[in-house]
Amino acid sequence: MQLVVARIGRAHGIKGEVTVEVRTDEPELRLAPGAVLATDPPSAGPLTIAAGRVHSGRLLLRFEGVADRTAAEALRNTLLIAEVDPEELPEDPEEFYDHQLIDLDVVTRDGTAVGRIAEISHLPYQDLLVVARPGGGEVLIPFVSEIVPEIDLAEQRAVIVPPPGLLDESEAEIASGREDS
Repeated sequence: MQLVVARIGRAHGIKGEVTVEVRTDEPELRLAPGAVLATDPPSAGPLTIAAGRVHSGRLLLRFEGVADRTAAEALRNTLLIAEVDPEELPEDPEEFYDHQLIDLDVVTRDGTAVGRIAEISHLPYQDLLVVARPGGGEVLIPFVSEIVPEIDLAEQRAVIVPPPGLLDESEAEIASGREDS
């Protein structure tokens, strides 16, 4: 199974280093020197990590065969993709790979069906569960422990505690006192 582990940003310096937007909770494993990563677009790779370092809080990588700023800049916005065993689990029990979450049933604490996870949206500030509703449409659920307190892979379900208005706009109006009479 393939997982996107980073996106290449701008070139850094003149010796072929690039900044990367890390998209894995295990960068020390997935983005270590010697790692060979597929790319999107495929024509940019595969890329082998020659070296990595942190500079001003940002991860910088250098790839074999990328020796100057021009070559590094040509890789900008390329996605780095690692091959992962589908049975492998993250070390932290509170972390999940996207493929583990896709197709889980989503229910509220009282067992009310909400829908099924169709995809995970990774935004810079927040991960969102994109949940397909049984009657059509979708709802975006922030993937935070206050709203999604339980992921049960054995039961293939995610339990949510939705704040007012997340599932039903009229709930938000009532909760905020804006109900029309």
